[in-house]
Amino acid sequence: MYRKGREREFYTELAKKQNYPARSVFKLKEIDKKYKIFKNGQRVLDLGSAPGSWLLYISEKIGNSGIVVGVDTEEINIPLKNNVVFIKKSVFDLEKPDLEGEGFDAVVSDMAPKTSGIAFADAGKSLELVEKAFEIAELFLKPGGSFVCKIFDSSSTADFFKKFEKHFDFSKRFRPEAVMKQSKELYIIGTGFKGI
Repeated sequence: MYRKGREREFYTELAKKQNYPARSVFKLKEIDKKYKIFKNGQRVLDLGSAPGSWLLYISEKIGNSGIVVGVDTEEINIPLKNNVVFIKKSVFDLEKPDLEGEGFDAVVSDMAPKTSGIAFADAGKSLELVEKAFEIAELFLKPGGSFVCKIFDSSSTADFFKKFEKHFDFSKRFRPEAVMKQSKELYIIGTGFKGI
């Protein structure tokens, strides 16, 4: 319990020092450093973007010539740069006109369900969010694009990954250092989207 608190505290304090609203940014930073997801000038879709740490990091990486669109049911209560567009909506209510444009170079999702403490039920709800995120990615991700999505690891993860990896040149299940030791969280990563 003590170690868990120290882990959380370390990344939470570091996030504050670097002006991010949540520790989750360090997971994305590590993924980006390892797999080179973001580049200057990209269009990126961030699903489940509150409280906004991923939006801030992505907006820095893509620069003024890029655009990041965030979607969440919760408000973002931090100042956002001019290259950020925010849509207050559930991903389950998103419609094509909400995201019309040239498609996206990357679709990312840090969505997680409200947890009940019942591992099987929480994993099922997480998988539902992952499947929705990927369904959106299939519609809007450009050929060659990247997908990053949080999932609660369970017996269903391997089945989903088998279907998922067929659509990318490279795919990986990855657990960043900033994920707490006892957590079931991991990230599914795909680069080089081949289409449906």
